[in-house]
Amino acid sequence: MKQLKLIDFVFFLFFFTESLTLPTKPQDVDDSRITQKFIEENIEYIAIIAFAQYVQEATFEDVEILVKDMVEYKDRCVANKTLPECFKLPNNVLQEKICAMEGLPQKHNFSHCCSKVDFERRPCFFFNKKADVGFLPPFPTLDPEEKCQAFKNSRKSFLNHYIYEIARRNPFVFAPTLLSVAARFEEVANTCCEERHKVSCFQTRAAAVIQYLKAFSSYQKNVCGAYLKFGTKVLNFINIAVLSQKFPKIEFKELTSLIEDVSSKYEGCCEGDVVQCIRDTSKVMNHICSKQDSISSKIKECCEKKMPERGECIINSNKDDRPKDLREAKFTDSENICQERDTDPDNFFAEFTYEYSRNHPDLSIPELLRIANIYQDLLSNCCNTENPPGCYRHAVSPIIVGISLPFYKRAEVHVALTLVASRREGPGFQSLFKGEWVSVFIWNQTDKCSFSYLIRLTKTAPQLSTEELISLGEKMVMALTTCCTLSEEFACVDNLVDLVLGELCGINENRTINPAVDHCCKTNFAFRRHCFEGLKADKTYIPPPTTKDLFTFNADLCQAQDEELQRKKDRFLVNLVKLKRELTDEELQSLFTSFANAVEKCCSAEGPEACFNEEGPKIGS
Repeated sequence: MKQLKLIDFVFFLFFFTESLTLPTKPQDVDDSRITQKFIEENIEYIAIIAFAQYVQEATFEDVEILVKDMVEYKDRCVANKTLPECFKLPNNVLQEKICAMEGLPQKHNFSHCCSKVDFERRPCFFFNKKADVGFLPPFPTLDPEEKCQAFKNSRKSFLNHYIYEIARRNPFVFAPTLLSVAARFEEVANTCCEERHKVSCFQTRAAAVIQYLKAFSSYQKNVCGAYLKFGTKVLNFINIAVLSQKFPKIEFKELTSLIEDVSSKYEGCCEGDVVQCIRDTSKVMNHICSKQDSISSKIKECCEKKMPERGECIINSNKDDRPKDLREAKFTDSENICQERDTDPDNFFAEFTYEYSRNHPDLSIPELLRIANIYQDLLSNCCNTENPPGCYRHAVSPIIVGISLPFYKRAEVHVALTLVASRREGPGFQSLFKGEWVSVFIWNQTDKCSFSYLIRLTKTAPQLSTEELISLGEKMVMALTTCCTLSEEFACVDNLVDLVLGELCGINENRTINPAVDHCCKTNFAFRRHCFEGLKADKTYIPPPTTKDLFTFNADLCQAQDEELQRKKDRFLVNLVKLKRELTDEELQSLFTSFANAVEKCCSAEGPEACFNEEGPKIGS
């Protein structure tokens, strides 16, 4: 299986992961009977995903009971569709059956959801999901020989267990994505169980599947967070920017029609309605492939492929060639811009975003949204003057001209333009290229980058768990270092860092970290990154009592290798910052260096434990 390129996920991570056995011909994709047949054939997988995501603590034995119940329900409705229960929405039936499981709601604290009905119950189940899965046991690992034996003994049972484990650890990932991950892992098991060197085969091939899951998970959580916090309007503008860059020859009218299908799927997918998510995903794919001649010349072969290869093919396909009839000047030269804006503001700014995005495929999605915001502000000012055309021609032209300048010049123009919106962020507003969040990347110092980000993240959001902070720090560093060799480095950085900030802000609108972080997460989606750049250490945080355990080390450190050792070091650093937030970066660097030196010294000593007992108190003092 060809590994998807990370940067392709960022530019067009558009939920085109598809189900295991959806039809292969473009004209058949929208056949609701075929989609329904797929749902019926995969009811076990679908039920496992829904249950494991809604009730993450549930055991696999609990899941098996529900799956049996859902299969029986499906069989009854296939045999007699006139039964009253068959007229209910599948998600409502599934939640009813979860609530009916004896003792389960009380045991896992979701009784309050079961007291609600239908559309009131669905968001309750959704908000009960936990993004931080540290409460779950480690992902079960088997020796490759044992894994292959289990796979050969019962492929179905093996995949059911796998889907259960990944679904409960990824409660916000869309069902079609998890089904595709399972299909990929099945391919890995098929291949590696026939290999002589099974360990290396699983390590290499499974890593690609994990990367695939992480990339989709990150994007889906980011966009669902935008949708649930800011509503459909922001969601639509994100999708307009993404699709206009990917399919620049699509007509605006066709784009708005496609956007309706794309955006409508989020209500079900983001809130965990797995059946509706599958149906809506199929509808979107049909829309694209049934009108490919007017959408893109690059996806013909993709639309002829089997699922889920077709979705992957579309993601990896090149951006279509830019047409010659781009009409960007319409938004700077027209005499009637203000009247057009006032007639239908939403449609007017949607068309601006469409024209601007397809004319500038090198820009990041967040930057395109910022430019749309800036343009809206400029018109708001100019349309209130005596001579609106004279005002907006002078004010808007730098936006158009600035983007065509070299990278460093573009930065200067962008800084000047974003000052228009700086009022939103207050005196702490910083330019895009001068913020601490990206300064280390520019100098390409990975070690310093890792250290700096962990400190900054921890000081900014010390309320987060240590493991969550470490994970965010790793993702931030990976995002920045991924972009170093790319020609469109700024767009890459901006896209990837935005995904990490989306992880920090979370999906649930009621997620609270601290007042400053909450403000940045909820105030303005386009300028979220600028807001974070202005944050200082959180002064509302009350650190836990100082404990000597922080400076108590043991020989386990000497057994850790590579990533595991780095995580242990990161854990020490994060806990140190949480306890000693008053320390400067230089003092933290000194303590961390002492810790690293102690690890190196003691792990080389004849008696590591005794050495650690001696060196630990020195660092603590």
